[in-house]
Amino acid sequence: MKAVIVSLLIAFAIASTHPVNREIVQEILNAKTTWTPMEPEANPFAYMSIEQIKGMLGTRINPANEGRINMNIVSDQDSFDARAQWPDFVHSIMNQGQCGSCWAFGATEALSDRFAIASNGQINVVLSPQYLVSCDDGNMGCNGGWLDEAWKFMQNHGLPSQDCVSYKSGGGSTGQCPSTCDDGSEMQLYRCGDVQETQSVADIQNAIMTNGPVEAAFTVYEDFFSYAGGIYRHTSGGVAGGHAIKAVGWGVEGDTRYWIMANSWGTGWGENGFFRIAFGECGIESDVTFAPAIVSQAVSE
Repeated sequence: MKAVIVSLLIAFAIASTHPVNREIVQEILNAKTTWTPMEPEANPFAYMSIEQIKGMLGTRINPANEGRINMNIVSDQDSFDARAQWPDFVHSIMNQGQCGSCWAFGATEALSDRFAIASNGQINVVLSPQYLVSCDDGNMGCNGGWLDEAWKFMQNHGLPSQDCVSYKSGGGSTGQCPSTCDDGSEMQLYRCGDVQETQSVADIQNAIMTNGPVEAAFTVYEDFFSYAGGIYRHTSGGVAGGHAIKAVGWGVEGDTRYWIMANSWGTGWGENGFFRIAFGECGIESDVTFAPAIVSQAVSE
């Protein structure tokens, strides 16, 4: 009897109205595209409600940026991976949980890496996404945010480390802005400089090669929740929302150029928490945001 109930629950969870379903997976397989989908029965997203899934896509994408990047100007270097270039300074995959805080994770993760790189390891800290989620009034915490607002906050106010203010919003609550570290001690804040402009793919590539990972945002379609590995291209399903991630490099496989992205859905997702996405796909280059780490502005407050 229990087995029958479980089977019915699985069937309900992966019904055709859910973004994880057999129809989408079959369309991906039939397309013989550049990526591999996860079977619905093995996909953890199948057991989440549509609201829970879309709640993890908190990034607000600026439509004015669409199409502004020159895709024809690219670096002469076919591949680059910040993880290989700075193995001690590019930090581990994180998990945002059931909170639309991807905008905060992409920002803090990129700036954390940039501090370590700029200081040659002297400032090798993971900055606090929780502080950005709870304290950035220009954004909406677990209900989403804009990349440029996040970076303005990091420039004007700064962030403490993850050790100082740990992540608590995984259950979906934005929380109150803290004035001290979790243990009551004084915060040390880390700031960035002015947000840098990009006009071409080469600008983005040079930014990563020179100073480390950057934050990017893209439009997520329903088939992305079935991603298991390979070079993602939108193949099936409608728009689910906007999502922010950390870009760590790029490469080429056959005739396909791709970006290497660090997601914030834990290491059990995708390619050990990372994914690859084809150049020009889902507006991935249109909303790239980054700024220099200001090593001299790591100050106590």
